[in-house]
Amino acid sequence: MLNYSKAGVDVKKVRKLQGNIGKMILNTHLRFEDKNWKVLSGFGHYAGLIEFESKIIALHTDGVGTKTIVAQLMNRFDTLGIDCVAMNVNDIICVGAVPVGFLDYIALRKPDNYLVKELLKGLTKGAEESEMAIVGGETAILPDLLNQKEENSFDLVGSVFGVTDKKKLVLGDKITEGDIIIGIESNGLHSNGYSLARKVILPKYKLKDRHIFLDSSIGEELLKPTKIYVKPIHDILDTERESVSGLAHITGGSFSKLSRLNSRVNYDLNNLPTQNGIFKLIQKQGKISHKEMYSTFNMGVGFCIIASKSRLDRIKNILDKHKLKHFEIGFITKGTGKVFITTLGRKYALTD
Repeated sequence: MLNYSKAGVDVKKVRKLQGNIGKMILNTHLRFEDKNWKVLSGFGHYAGLIEFESKIIALHTDGVGTKTIVAQLMNRFDTLGIDCVAMNVNDIICVGAVPVGFLDYIALRKPDNYLVKELLKGLTKGAEESEMAIVGGETAILPDLLNQKEENSFDLVGSVFGVTDKKKLVLGDKITEGDIIIGIESNGLHSNGYSLARKVILPKYKLKDRHIFLDSSIGEELLKPTKIYVKPIHDILDTERESVSGLAHITGGSFSKLSRLNSRVNYDLNNLPTQNGIFKLIQKQGKISHKEMYSTFNMGVGFCIIASKSRLDRIKNILDKHKLKHFEIGFITKGTGKVFITTLGRKYALTD
């Protein structure tokens, strides 16, 4: 039986590492109290927040991860830029910010015009869908660092900055007992869990193979780009901001990330969508436990909205307008920040 830790990613160790980083950078938040700006949130949420005069600036950095290895094997790179943009903008909208500008970092083993052009196709498409500008970036040639045998070895990372007003922030502090959790459908794996997914699938299947669980080849399925949720979420916030108490992008750590929104409540996910497709293939082939699957992959839900039950129909109507499949996946109870899932008649705690 495989799990994320055996695949090389120990989530507990990563969280401890992140906690240590948070402690070390905290000092930098306090050194500039005489300036006309201050740090509101520096780590632990979906975006770093700086209050500058009358505006809130939201900042986030993320990359595509080992999904790049699948792209190398497929020799196809035109969608990875969408992933890079999505992993950034989907996070800053979780605090209610509007993405404004983007910077990319492309590290290459050697200069490769074709590779860069293909990556930029996705980056520009993602930026257009997010209605923001790519205002610069960095291209680094690192032959000694990127020394994989593949000639097209590379890494792709991006940073986004967004803006909002203080009164428009959505930080999760207003989540209360009785709120409902709406899940918006994902587009497959998005850009998380690939270290485990590759170790489960690629030893047995070729990327060109087709499987009864999938409607495309395995390679095409693994390269499906991450959905960008900017427009529908801001449409909801434009009219329902007062009733939306929390927003969560379901990425690394899966549904356990809900706990970062508010530690004074519990998140009870008792109506998650039936699993099929790539998730069913990974679980069956890797003999992976239900708890491990729901702790690693998005399991068909790419984004969560926590809101007052009385506004459920209005929120669903907006999602329908954007042609996004959605589910009422759970509800909020009193608690201490724990996340529970119920699947196949059994209840699991995803957080300690």
